[in-house]
Amino acid sequence: MSKTRYTKDHEWISVDGAIGTVGITDYAQSQLGDVVFVELPQPGRKVAAGAEIAVVESVKAASEIFSPASGAVTENNAALEADPALVNAAAESTAWFFKLTLDNPAELDGLMDRGAYDAFLKTLG
Repeated sequence: MSKTRYTKDHEWISVDGAIGTVGITDYAQSQLGDVVFVELPQPGRKVAAGAEIAVVESVKAASEIFSPASGAVTENNAALEADPALVNAAAESTAWFFKLTLDNPAELDGLMDRGAYDAFLKTLG
């Protein structure tokens, strides 16, 4: 069974076994507006938790995506490069950015569950 955790930078990671699937939250895509370009990490890339790993550009701004966990990228979502607007339509489901093999699953303990993330959003005004 997978569990999903959230960062204060509005990334989500859904973990199933040792694999984490990462994307941005619906809140993040709504703040960005219409997404026009996504730069995704290549498989094999090693990343540390909190490191910049991808870029999403909208009509309003470009924004860095940070990895919620350390690991090695195993796959990216090529569908987003072909159709970046998928991020606006399905940010927390089919519009995931990349998958990685987790180096240290305990890193996820410092992230928020859905209830904590929803409470965090309320503090943003």
